[in-house]
Amino acid sequence: MNIKITARKFKARETLKDFVKDEVKSLLKINDDIISADVILSYQNSHESIKKSEITIHIPGQTFVATEESDEFTKSVTLAVEKLLRQLKTLKSKRKSRVK
Repeated sequence: MNIKITARKFKARETLKDFVKDEVKSLLKINDDIISADVILSYQNSHESIKKSEITIHIPGQTFVATEESDEFTKSVTLAVEKLLRQLKTLKSKRKSRVK
């Protein structure tokens, strides 16, 4: 799986990049057909300093997107990965029900 990390309006540290890669690789437990993942980390320069993460996953024939905002990048990435896990689990259950 190819993982592309883009940081907008800031320079991402290696520890953050490693965390993102580990979180996205955890999706392979549910579906090992994942071709690539695009992760966009952006920082809104306002008083609240909202950190936004957008993860796009490409599977043959489908694309899944999850977006989350939080006060920390690690929290927003974790929440976005949880959303993608739910999407992949529903896809898996739909495929199983069609086979029967």
